[in-house]
Amino acid sequence: MNIYIYPNLQKDKCDLYVAQACEIFRKNACTFSIDSSYRTAFAQIPALQFGEEETLAAACDVILVVGGDGTILNCAGLAAKHQKPILGLNCGRLGFMASLEHRELFLLEHFCRGEYTKNQRMMLDGTICFADGKETGFTALNDIILTKSDGGRIVDFTVTKNDRIIYSVRADGLIFSTPTGATAYALSAGGPLIEPDMNCIEFTPICPHSLFSRSMIFTPDAEISVRFRPLESNTPVLVSADGNRSIAVTHTDTLHIRKSTQEISLIDITGGSFFSSVNRKLMQPLKEDLFI
Repeated sequence: MNIYIYPNLQKDKCDLYVAQACEIFRKNACTFSIDSSYRTAFAQIPALQFGEEETLAAACDVILVVGGDGTILNCAGLAAKHQKPILGLNCGRLGFMASLEHRELFLLEHFCRGEYTKNQRMMLDGTICFADGKETGFTALNDIILTKSDGGRIVDFTVTKNDRIIYSVRADGLIFSTPTGATAYALSAGGPLIEPDMNCIEFTPICPHSLFSRSMIFTPDAEISVRFRPLESNTPVLVSADGNRSIAVTHTDTLHIRKSTQEISLIDITGGSFFSSVNRKLMQPLKEDLFI
């Protein structure tokens, strides 16, 4: 088996966990590689190969992501492009998409023996159509978010499904999420939990100026369009996908959202259920040392 390693060295002890994972791979006759930009950090690891990310990702069987959910989101585009499954090793805080916690590294032995399953996760495609005729597109595993760009003024949004207006709301922003993203920003904004292997599009307004505004669930074949009207016509709205770079759009532009033809495959070693993860990671109080 050929594993490409995608680490986040900003996470505590990430370098240690990478070294431990590589030792398990070496003992199980797996080959493993990493981008050459990490040569200084991992030069001492035996049998670790270095190269160019695109080349190594295209040649691997699995991408091992060492970090948190944010690291998996950053890697999602690379994995989807080359149609490679992701094995997540969590050394962050929540880690809903990661199969293993760092204290479960020994379970990589099961992975090397082929004792795992794969879960398919849908993605979203977003396209911004600018007034001058130009377009820009992006793909999200978690969510596509529109937010106001100034500190105080809310925005009037209009949401259209299959060319029919279905929702108009004055709010700070809108969240369109996949079932995977339902445990992220959408949950904090009052959205429902959704089993991650479902196919649907969740819509949740951010701080709506309404007593009756609620989340909505769209079928996966929905073609969604969003227009907005700020209280000041020259104030842009920011669009981002999976928390990446925000794009400023004006009231003359339109955002289109649909289910992507691309999917992400996440490897599961432990067989733990989604709901046990919810109970374990969302029902517990925050630790005091997070604020130290």
